[in-house]
Amino acid sequence: MSRIGKKPVQVPAGVDVKVTGSVVSVKGPLGRLDWTLAPGIGVTVDKGQVVVTRSSDDRNVRALHGLVRAELNNMVHGVTKGYERNLEITGVGYKAAVQGRAMSFNVGYINPVIYPIPTGIDVKVDKQTLINVKGFDKRLVGQVAANLRAIKPPDVYKQKGVRYVGEVLRKKEGKTGK
Repeated sequence: MSRIGKKPVQVPAGVDVKVTGSVVSVKGPLGRLDWTLAPGIGVTVDKGQVVVTRSSDDRNVRALHGLVRAELNNMVHGVTKGYERNLEITGVGYKAAVQGRAMSFNVGYINPVIYPIPTGIDVKVDKQTLINVKGFDKRLVGQVAANLRAIKPPDVYKQKGVRYVGEVLRKKEGKTGK
């Protein structure tokens, strides 16, 4: 049996977990998330714990057992504390700004790049070069951060571009000249 899958998920006070058919809904102070269960996976809620069970030992069902438990744990954590990713912009003249529900990037292209911010995500820009992405859905926060980084990935020679805070990049050496 999956070591991760057999651990129960603790549900803190203020979080409501409901199972209706094959859909698990988690509602908390920050928002509401839904997860559709795959066939062969069952979820029960009792005494402040969510327990994930599986119906058989098929390879696919075993693979989903730990995944569903991890997703439910991420959902509970998300609606209580939320998730956050930080990015930084490096380069002369590179900057970002939030304009309503869209972000504007000046990162070396002729025109500024406009990125629409999805619902459920809060983006703040500090000092025009530090970007903070917050939300209660872990997948969405990670995807938005990855999309923002993809606008101008870091250059391997000059280290310019958008990168995660704390991301270590290997700098390549240029031509030697001989």
